[in-house]
Amino acid sequence: MLNGITVIDFSHYLPGPFASLRLADLGAEVIKIEPPAGDRLRSLADECVFHANNAGKKSIALNLKNERDLQTAKSLVSKADVLIESFRPGVMERLGLGYDNVREWNDTIIYCSISGFGQHSRYASFGSHDLNYMALTGVLAQLKDRQGRPVHPTITLADLIGSIHAAEQILAALFYRERTGKGTYIDLSLVDGLLSMMANHFAIEHQTGRKNGITELAGTIVSYQLYETKDGRYVSLAALERNFWENFCRAVGKPEWIAHHYSPADEANHVYQEIVNLFRSKTMKEWLEFSQTVDCCLAPVLETDEAKTMFADDRYRKMIHITDGRIEVATRYGPNTLQKRKRAPLLNEHANPLRNEGVMRK
Repeated sequence: MLNGITVIDFSHYLPGPFASLRLADLGAEVIKIEPPAGDRLRSLADECVFHANNAGKKSIALNLKNERDLQTAKSLVSKADVLIESFRPGVMERLGLGYDNVREWNDTIIYCSISGFGQHSRYASFGSHDLNYMALTGVLAQLKDRQGRPVHPTITLADLIGSIHAAEQILAALFYRERTGKGTYIDLSLVDGLLSMMANHFAIEHQTGRKNGITELAGTIVSYQLYETKDGRYVSLAALERNFWENFCRAVGKPEWIAHHYSPADEANHVYQEIVNLFRSKTMKEWLEFSQTVDCCLAPVLETDEAKTMFADDRYRKMIHITDGRIEVATRYGPNTLQKRKRAPLLNEHANPLRNEGVMRK
């Protein structure tokens, strides 16, 4: 869908690269501008995270403080459709690559600046990372153990949600340009993405004072709950609708539980205790087999290796592909998305053709 669209990506780490990966999977040509030492993500996790987020892109290493390299960057940007950057506010302007500079020689550019707090907010200069953004927006407070302590997540929600937010806005800007011929500047804050995801929680707290969102979805009732199994694993029961709850109760031989559909998940409730004991009487594998025959919204809590195996199965949409020791995860469902993907680039792999292209574009 984005064949013919060129994206110049100056970003590091996750938010920008995951956004441009999504655009690459839609058919865009993505040119990754890296410093001579490479994207800092190359040094993390044996480069596998870099490869996961930069497949199908081209790489050129440029020292933007060097005039010759800076001119190469400007030449590449001059005919690009999209520019993504994630430096601190003001850095691109000091390099002569800010939006006002770029639109002088490319007035149809879609220019996306990704930062933690936006370019001009009171917190714009604050150094922060994903954990900080989750903490400040109330997201982390939704992930607490039974003692009320926030649980440190192992997934960087602000980065990933921010990436999707960026891709969404870039696509909207491309559509706007298609209708009007005009470029767009996008000031994208990672905090904004998280705040938009918290809309329901804020509305409920403002109206009722409750801080944990929709009560029925917050682990308070027996039919929407996590339960431990015999082998110390966990399953998720999400039988919110009465038909699913009835299916579950009848399948386990407990029709008397049907009347307790929304009863509290606390130790004072004898039905809750009975359900806890029931789940502890079988292994997770046994509950998995149960879930595949009884329509009751029951699913095991899988570890990453188990989830990978489950969804790499060709019977599920081919979103995951494992071959030659590598794993690829699609950002979208579509025919042959992963088959069309090329590996992530080596640092500066495409320098010569891109420098020549830059010269031709001058």
